[in-house]
Amino acid sequence: MSEQTALQPQKIRCDACPVLCYIAEGRSGACDRYANHDGELIRLDPLTIIENAAERGAKAVPFLKDGNGQDWDGDLVSSSRPFVTAIGAGTTYPDYKPAPFIVSQAVAGTDMVTVVTEGIFSYCGVKVKIDTDRFLGHERAIVRHQGEAVGHVMTSEYGSRMLSLGGVEHLTGGSKKEGRITCDVLLKLCNCEAVELAIDDGATVVVQAGKPPIVDGITEERMRVGCGSATIGMFASQWVGKVDEVIVVDDHITGVLSEHQAGKLLDVAPTGVRINGRRSTPGRYFQVADPGTGWGGTNVEDPLSILKPFDSKVAWPGLRLLMVSTTGEQYGYFELDEQSLPQPMPLPENLQVSVDRIAENCEPALCSVLFMGGAGGSLRSGVTENPVKLTNSVKESLTKVSCGGANAYVWPGGGITVMANVLDMPSNAFGYVPTPALVAPIEFTMRLADYLALGGHAASVKPVEAVISEDVRRVEQIDQDSDPMARRNFRWTSGG
Repeated sequence: MSEQTALQPQKIRCDACPVLCYIAEGRSGACDRYANHDGELIRLDPLTIIENAAERGAKAVPFLKDGNGQDWDGDLVSSSRPFVTAIGAGTTYPDYKPAPFIVSQAVAGTDMVTVVTEGIFSYCGVKVKIDTDRFLGHERAIVRHQGEAVGHVMTSEYGSRMLSLGGVEHLTGGSKKEGRITCDVLLKLCNCEAVELAIDDGATVVVQAGKPPIVDGITEERMRVGCGSATIGMFASQWVGKVDEVIVVDDHITGVLSEHQAGKLLDVAPTGVRINGRRSTPGRYFQVADPGTGWGGTNVEDPLSILKPFDSKVAWPGLRLLMVSTTGEQYGYFELDEQSLPQPMPLPENLQVSVDRIAENCEPALCSVLFMGGAGGSLRSGVTENPVKLTNSVKESLTKVSCGGANAYVWPGGGITVMANVLDMPSNAFGYVPTPALVAPIEFTMRLADYLALGGHAASVKPVEAVISEDVRRVEQIDQDSDPMARRNFRWTSGG
């Protein structure tokens, strides 16, 4: 062996994911999570714990009432007790290893264990709720980023459009480029970054958790107060005596005051108005126009376009007509002439109040991003040698699942399929591996006795004091109601 060969730095192989990178001294792997430091594989991001940071001038975390041994009420965690999250903990891959940290601590006389691991999720995605009544795309339309399919449009919800992004079909079931771009979109959205999405035969929308959506370059401000029929019901009494007819234009249900039951009970007289679209129950019309980004989520720019000629036998000259959208952003006031044709007029001040009231009742438009993933073999075997026992323990409410310390909803049925709000997690909680897959934090908290009963890795349990060092990242609890160790999370608190 030559002197030059002997001095050449040796690469080490990382086994933290299926890519199995060879990493040179001083360099990181493809995921930027692990590096070679003096021939040892190290995790680059620090382990993250949630604790009270009042002594550093930060907002206090509502964990136990205090650290002076007072009775625990089950809902708050002691300021002296930290919670070890899986962020920065590392992974269990290649599956047979115990989880990176299995941490024990006493809580109000009960020995508790939290098993933390950064899971490699191929089966994962996000559900995105976008507060807008504007048309984004037809149900089942493909959602793209940089031209690649990353998801699809779901069924709309009340005042919101829904997207389903990611999933194993896009991560691994398509081309290499599709998988890479899908993983990048998921990573950015889960880490609360902005992503531009283009929907086939629809709009371009910029989505960022906790921020207003930007639809075709326009920032959305308001989430609609309700459908057209609901708006009639809410504000009918405020229109009586000030206007003869009100039409609330909406893509789903357009409301007509004089025909609506609210109008009938308030003795609003028939006006002879006739509406395009399919009549449902009295005062409620479907399909008055095509979907769009105009009035009430329709393609309407001129509200009179949804009207048929008034019935001249019923209508009268001077009839006062208010047309308004479900957010109050668009409105128009008209009076009928001698030929029963509506003519535009300035909006009377007493009607401006009601239009403003609609806008006032609209909540701010925001984007919500929920991470969703299935805990597979590597996660469960990192907890116990018999993975099905962990699944059963979760279903029986003996084990609490959290994601980065945030509350996680566990779906009914088989497996451990979780869903969590990314805004409730500490910053940069998510990573990736270029398989491609998302790396997400997940924690399993239970009594020590229950952990031993399900065949947990008892030899790997460490007291919390042995885990926490000066190198850890300390953060506040974002979701003030989340505490994975709270008594309310466990069936055994009721005597089970």
